Amino acid sequence: MNADEIAAGRARWQARYDAARKRDADFTTLSGMSVDPVYGPPEGVAYPGFERIGWPGEFPYTRGLYPTGYRGRTWTIRQFAGFGNARQTNERYKMILGAGGGGLSVAFDMPTLMGRDSDDPQALGEVGHCGVAIDSAADMEVLFDDIDLAGVTTSMTISGPAVPVFCMYLVAAERQGADLSTLDGTLQTDIFKEYIAQKEWLFDPEPHLRLIGDLMEYCAREIPRYKPLSVSGYHIREAGSTAAQELAYTLADGFGYVELGLSRGLDVNVFAPGLSFFFDSHVDFFEEIAKFRAARRIWARWLRDVYGATSEKALWLRFHTQTAGVSLTAQQPVNNVVRTAVEALAAVLGGTNSLHTNALDETLALPTDESAEIALRTQQVLMEETGVTNVADPLGGSWYLEALTDKIEAEAEEIFARIRQLGGEGPHQIGPMTSGILRGIEDGWFTSQIAEAAFVYQQALEKGEKKIVGVNTHTNTVAKDLEILRISHEVELEQRRVLAERKAERDDAAVKAAVTRMVEVSRTGENMIPAMLDAVRAEATLGEICDALRTEWGTYREPARF
Repeated sequence: MNADEIAAGRARWQARYDAARKRDADFTTLSGMSVDPVYGPPEGVAYPGFERIGWPGEFPYTRGLYPTGYRGRTWTIRQFAGFGNARQTNERYKMILGAGGGGLSVAFDMPTLMGRDSDDPQALGEVGHCGVAIDSAADMEVLFDDIDLAGVTTSMTISGPAVPVFCMYLVAAERQGADLSTLDGTLQTDIFKEYIAQKEWLFDPEPHLRLIGDLMEYCAREIPRYKPLSVSGYHIREAGSTAAQELAYTLADGFGYVELGLSRGLDVNVFAPGLSFFFDSHVDFFEEIAKFRAARRIWARWLRDVYGATSEKALWLRFHTQTAGVSLTAQQPVNNVVRTAVEALAAVLGGTNSLHTNALDETLALPTDESAEIALRTQQVLMEETGVTNVADPLGGSWYLEALTDKIEAEAEEIFARIRQLGGEGPHQIGPMTSGILRGIEDGWFTSQIAEAAFVYQQALEKGEKKIVGVNTHTNTVAKDLEILRISHEVELEQRRVLAERKAERDDAAVKAAVTRMVEVSRTGENMIPAMLDAVRAEATLGEICDALRTEWGTYREPARF
């Protein structure tokens, strides 16, 4: 790019920056030195390839979605929490919000993630242990008691039974008197990553895609601010993938959902802004920053050039980040505070829109109040003390970082080509990327690729080529064992007791009729969300809704691979 083109770009950026709202804050260094809101090539100097870097707020958004960076708005501190029953988690949420958290992120227990009630035999011993137990809309009411759902953004990390759980959230908001059309938040819903990595599915892919398509249509029409689909790379990375694999598989899944929306006749400029992303931030500092920057660039280019999006917001890749749970160690767990801080800083320098920081004890148990507060304060120290919010994309133009960004992007493009090749050249019911993803799931291709990457890394650890402090190097310590949070078995007994009382008090005939009606709708082309909402309003439980659909659609069994 020549000097005149760079100067013209800077002028465009300056005009947009001047017109944008900025926070009322001190944008100087700790010593009082003034800093510019963005930096670029010196005036009058050409920079070949600068169009791939550009200016914040301009295509291809390598340097961020907004001309102001974090001067306009900082990232949302969204701490992931959930344990025990809804009342216990509600108290933790109030602690997080009272301590300065900006949004909530719900962790569900394993029975809920698998679409089972707390009294299901398969739930025995699991209720409330890895998240909060939610059996019905009544539990969701308790979960958000005295928390204004119309005034706080809420993210829910759940995929298989995401749609009925979302209906419970909507009914809880109704019962608060909220205008549902104004709700804002994110639902994970990403079933592709379940087959690829996390393995928490209910049905074959096609019925799940039916529900996801219905949800996309419903939210675009009825709840336009809500993001019904958060495409998750986090669990792919936690399963052992490389950074490039995480990026490529996640964006490929996103392209698959774009193809799903298009196959429903939806306008990409309307539904694409409702897609968001969820990435892992691992401990390799520069690689993670490069990954985030490459992600924005790839998404914008593909949405424009492949899927025909023309509106700016449809080209924006907005993402939440969680620091890497897999990087935490049981040995010398206090070191996890340092790891988490580095990972959080990488996410921020990569331009994340919201962030969860893991607690130091999460490799051992759910966080205590104290460790959860330390995790929250980690973000607040970054935001308030380090100056990282003063300049948009402060590392942009670094020779190393730009080369790494280009390299990760190139690796991702090679993977996209391979996925599309898996789908073959024939007709595609939804789209070529979707066809390739489904074939890759069926053939175990994704699983084998991630397993190979994890094996290579494990070998490097065992040979000492890669180091983890406290594990295979610097293992001596004076640290004492941590006090950890333990979930009492009484939580499960109480949850089952309350569930039995609610079932006894409800109108069983109304529940049966509503669930039957929902199944009847599933056999038509009608959108299932209104019928599912009626079942939830009648106090049908999550297990009853999911079991009815399992009976109708069957249960997915992963093919054996050797």
